[in-house]
Amino acid sequence: MDYRQLGKNGPEIPVIGLGAWPIGGGMGRVDEDNAIRTVQASIDQGITLIDTAQYYRTSEALIGKALRGGYRERCFIATKVSGKYSRADIRAAIENSLKMLDVETVDLYQIHSWRSEYPIEDSMDEMAKLQQEGKARFLGVSNFNAAQMREALQIARFHSNQPRYNLFDREIEAEDIPFCEQEGIGILAHSPLAKGLLGGRYTPQTTFPPDDERSSFPRFQGETFARYLAVVEQLKQVAADKGISIVQLAIAWQLRLPAITCVLVGAKNPQQVADYTGAVGVTFTPEELARIETILKDKPAV
Repeated sequence: MDYRQLGKNGPEIPVIGLGAWPIGGGMGRVDEDNAIRTVQASIDQGITLIDTAQYYRTSEALIGKALRGGYRERCFIATKVSGKYSRADIRAAIENSLKMLDVETVDLYQIHSWRSEYPIEDSMDEMAKLQQEGKARFLGVSNFNAAQMREALQIARFHSNQPRYNLFDREIEAEDIPFCEQEGIGILAHSPLAKGLLGGRYTPQTTFPPDDERSSFPRFQGETFARYLAVVEQLKQVAADKGISIVQLAIAWQLRLPAITCVLVGAKNPQQVADYTGAVGVTFTPEELARIETILKDKPAV
């Protein structure tokens, strides 16, 4: 496993982390034993950063169970307060997270999203108080753009932002990545496989059960779905020419940027985790990157 520093003067963290939304059931049911094995397999293979959230259904409780027996000492736990960001909401959320995770402190505590109805001055000040009290070692935000990060930094220093970033979703490249580089803010990239589009396992005939969030996502329906998958087939050939999987290509492509501190990849079973570590150390030639850019011009404009 490779490591990168999280923000300015932050800790060294692995370049691949486990995103816990899938094991909480957000993309279809995952049984408890399998979820626990997935977390433990990740840590055993060096994917020692585990990212979850208040809104990730059952994931915090599952992680708490998985970390027993010495696993807690081996991992970096990140979680988030979700949805409501008043001082009282933030404090109640972290107390519940600590209870569910069965820990006394989390390594990284994040505000899950920007909501203008909650004054950022109050939210960030309360986050700073939790850090001072030892309930969180480091602070972060999630899904903030550059302007929102700039406002938050005026109240309290934080080490990370967690935006969506993948081959199909590149909005952060224009302003957010340069801002993070300028301010010394680490980036934990979520949705690196575009909710599985870049996993290489689906066909245009694939359907998703009602308990899988993708069953209602336009990207996974009809002609749009088929067009995305056609692009993925071309990317799979690039990966094959390099002797890696499409999943490894998708992760390594993000890690080509030094500003991307960690790529958060979800998993529903230990077998998926085993594929991720092969992305570590993969590099691209200028010609390969140009080939990828050409292929991406064919993706749907949605």
